[in-house]
Amino acid sequence: MTQLGWAELQFGVTTVFHFFFVPVTIGLSFLIAIMETIYVRTRNPVYRDLAKFWGHMFLINFAVGVVTGLLQEFQFGLDWATYSKFVGAVFGAPLAVEALAAFFLESTFIGAWAFGWDRLSARAHAVAIWLVALGTSLSAFWILTANSWMQEPVGYAIRDGRAVMTSLGDVLTNPQLWVEFPHTELAAILTGSFFMLAISAYQILRKKNQEAFARSFKISTIAAAITSVLVIVVGDAQAAHLVKAQPMKLAAAEALWNTSSKHAPWSIVAIIDAKNHTNAFQVQIPEMLTILAYKRLSGSVEGINQVQAQMVHKFGPGNYIPPVAVTFYSFRIMVFSGMTMLALAYYALYLLKRNRFTQKAWFLKLLTGAIALPYLANSAGWIMTEVGRQPWVVYGLQLTAQGVSPKASVPATDIELSLLGFVVFYAAMAYAAIHLWKKQIARGLDPDPDQHQHESPRDDLFLETNSLSRP
Repeated sequence: MTQLGWAELQFGVTTVFHFFFVPVTIGLSFLIAIMETIYVRTRNPVYRDLAKFWGHMFLINFAVGVVTGLLQEFQFGLDWATYSKFVGAVFGAPLAVEALAAFFLESTFIGAWAFGWDRLSARAHAVAIWLVALGTSLSAFWILTANSWMQEPVGYAIRDGRAVMTSLGDVLTNPQLWVEFPHTELAAILTGSFFMLAISAYQILRKKNQEAFARSFKISTIAAAITSVLVIVVGDAQAAHLVKAQPMKLAAAEALWNTSSKHAPWSIVAIIDAKNHTNAFQVQIPEMLTILAYKRLSGSVEGINQVQAQMVHKFGPGNYIPPVAVTFYSFRIMVFSGMTMLALAYYALYLLKRNRFTQKAWFLKLLTGAIALPYLANSAGWIMTEVGRQPWVVYGLQLTAQGVSPKASVPATDIELSLLGFVVFYAAMAYAAIHLWKKQIARGLDPDPDQHQHESPRDDLFLETNSLSRP
């Protein structure tokens, strides 16, 4: 491959792997905060024990997410120096706020929460995990502020060949941000819900602390039922925004080669012949794309060929068509995974209302396997978002090929070697995370066998007891 190809591959590998951990971190923090709040209100120690169990899972995930995020920043400097120079004056503000405010808030209160079980009152400890949840969401907000600017640049001027921010207000009110951030945030809570739901189902199956995990099953089922609907609603708004913001991405996501003047169909599946700009085979629902885009029965949706001609006229000669098959099928994988989670969540809710979920072993096994669904949806959604924007790294301003580091400074062999190192390191991190998760799951709510459990008496200020094992 070329230097550009290796740089793109490395960006894809590092980002997808990092994104395995980010949504779970955001989602679990909110669910743990709910459990601790229930504990404060009810004083039922089961919720405290559950918060500790899921807190261990959260901390493992958080640690791996931080390390992989640092490596992702490293590859920006290695592979994308020209891009970093071009966007630095815009990205500086949101990324600085993310690091200095949101991440510090998150990290500080993670420390207070992790080590404060027997030092803080129950209420103060619950406040700490809520602030952790707030910090994770703020981190996501500022990072998505930067990403949204790449998708739809606003509030900037080009000076000396670089983009310079002229209005922070415009950047923060970017229409792309306010469809992208809610969708990502809700998807993260849905991811955490299915993570918790799958492991709770597994523990119920093996009859390990069954009564306690039935409670986390209930909390995660309700959260999954709510967020699975909201993700679809907000995702639909995000897709509709593409009609004006990025018509090429929308056309590629639907493999729509030519403009449909009034009634655009929606393709369920298609065999795409990108070379000849046609689909060899497709199964379509008439008018559905128009309905999804405009919420009415008539409306024009531009095709790939027509948008290509417009972009050649505006930006000069070049191929502005993204990889259509990748964009098309990644979008459908995301949608299929999301709809499957919706169905599973509402069937779980149905069984929960009738108190029959512990009797359905086949469904609990299905839920255990369904832990893969949010990871599949998140990865496919990110691929569709980033690949569908190609060949732009900053839409309409900088081509991806223009953002790569100079070949003389960073030859392709350097990227190959660093990618190999990343893959080996990521494999080790994945093994460590899975090993620790399995160990925690096997233990359940039981105390550490190497320690003995000690609970201090609770005083009038509701000082938290230490049900974490300690000497």
